[in-house]
Amino acid sequence: MPSPLPRWNRLPRWGKILYALTATAALLAALVYVVPALQKPDTCHDGIEKIDDQCIGVDGAGYDFGTPEISAVAEAIAAENERIAGQPHVTVAVMLPLQSQTAGLRRQMRSDLQGAYLGQRQSNASGRKPMMRLVLANPGRYYAHQDKVVSTLLDMSKSGSDNLRAVTGFNLSLEATEKAVERLTKNGVPVLASRITGDDIANVEGAEQQRFPGLARILPTNDNAAKALASFLGEEGRENARTVLVHDTRGDTYNRSLASAFRGIEETGPAGPTDAPFTSPSINELGTTGNQFDQIANNICASKADTVYFAGRHTHLKTFALTLAKQACADRHFTLISGSDAASLAQNMTKKDWAELRGEDGSAKVTVQYAAPAHPDAWDTELAAWAENRKKTEEGGPSPRPQYLDEPKTALDKLKKLIATTAGEGTDIGSTPDLADSRTMLVHDGVLTVGTALHKVQGTDESKVPSLTDLSQQWSKLHSEHRIKGTSGLICLTSDGHPYNKPVSVVRLHPGKDGRGTLKFAGLAWPTGKEQPENCVIPSDTP
Repeated sequence: MPSPLPRWNRLPRWGKILYALTATAALLAALVYVVPALQKPDTCHDGIEKIDDQCIGVDGAGYDFGTPEISAVAEAIAAENERIAGQPHVTVAVMLPLQSQTAGLRRQMRSDLQGAYLGQRQSNASGRKPMMRLVLANPGRYYAHQDKVVSTLLDMSKSGSDNLRAVTGFNLSLEATEKAVERLTKNGVPVLASRITGDDIANVEGAEQQRFPGLARILPTNDNAAKALASFLGEEGRENARTVLVHDTRGDTYNRSLASAFRGIEETGPAGPTDAPFTSPSINELGTTGNQFDQIANNICASKADTVYFAGRHTHLKTFALTLAKQACADRHFTLISGSDAASLAQNMTKKDWAELRGEDGSAKVTVQYAAPAHPDAWDTELAAWAENRKKTEEGGPSPRPQYLDEPKTALDKLKKLIATTAGEGTDIGSTPDLADSRTMLVHDGVLTVGTALHKVQGTDESKVPSLTDLSQQWSKLHSEHRIKGTSGLICLTSDGHPYNKPVSVVRLHPGKDGRGTLKFAGLAWPTGKEQPENCVIPSDTP
């Protein structure tokens, strides 16, 4: 008996066609539904992509990016966003790395965002329109995924529902940060950098075409901070034979520009010891730097140098300071001078570190001194010194307090009152802000500067949404009568977005006697060597 034909062969022609069509449809359905599901990126939260172990993206609804330390303040920002949602408003992004495995860095993130929230609250409390909606933009560690975040922000700047009008924040002078700022500004999005000092992320004063059109900064560049420090130190602190530059050769905009700034300090007398380079593995890793520092410290001990300019990050500054304090030549006292990143140093010192820096006899062999972006004791201390000096020299009646001290003092008092008000309302922002490291003050001043510019652009038409161009053009107007009275000092922006003669707070790391050190304010220093002029009127010959 012949075997039956295979089922396919027994089908009529129309059945074979129908069977093939059914199989094709099933395959297409699989491609439509299964393949995209396989290709869909892993997420940490709605709209936040998970890349490796990081949560990258933009959020304004209270997400903490996996960092518990910022949960409360992220929720406070979201609550303020919700409060003003029904009023004319625009969006401002705060772009900062918001994840870290280091507890000290996570606390710093909280300080930054507390400043952002307080700046948002103060700007919105004025009642002027547009109100400010804040979103948090996490570009990842060292801004490694800034390209994805910048793409999202550019889309938000074109969206009628988001109306993104500025990006602020930025806390590390790195090549990745530089790329982010360049791409944003060249696509028309204004940037207000609140915490970067690198000279490479700045416009050239007076240039016909700027690399970063629409960029403004509220901190002096490393070059200007070095000039301020030189003026503060006086000639004795700049005697060539007694100074040496220790610098990190790793590719880092901050390190590179700070080293260049220190080399530019005008010194006196015969040549001193040659530069002492070292190479670190990354911003927050030591690698073999401890061994390198032993050798560098030995060489410094063999020279006459007692003033060390250190161009490197705070992680390496701490190790170098402790290494220098242990040297056999410790009968000499060393002054270790660095830049703004040193403001993070105190938060990363342990009781053991403080004890080593203090020394067995209780008198520190190394004084760490740096150009801090701000310090909460600056205005009270300087005003008290001014009042005492007036008593000694004044013949007639009392003079008004100097504007360059009085207005920032008033601004800081207002911030402290807002912090107290927030606590009184029961608003949880994670902790009482620690103003000593300047982070909260600076990010607050940055957000407030953006808010002020938005209000001045808006005019009387509350229904109109300010354009990106309008805001970019507003930076150059914020001086003289329209100066920003910041907690960190008067912010008077030049035509190219630089803060004219913005003071730095010279701060010393004070070891103390109880196992904990403090950041002690030493005095104000000015890039031009003298205070800002009355009403912060910028001279026409400003370079």
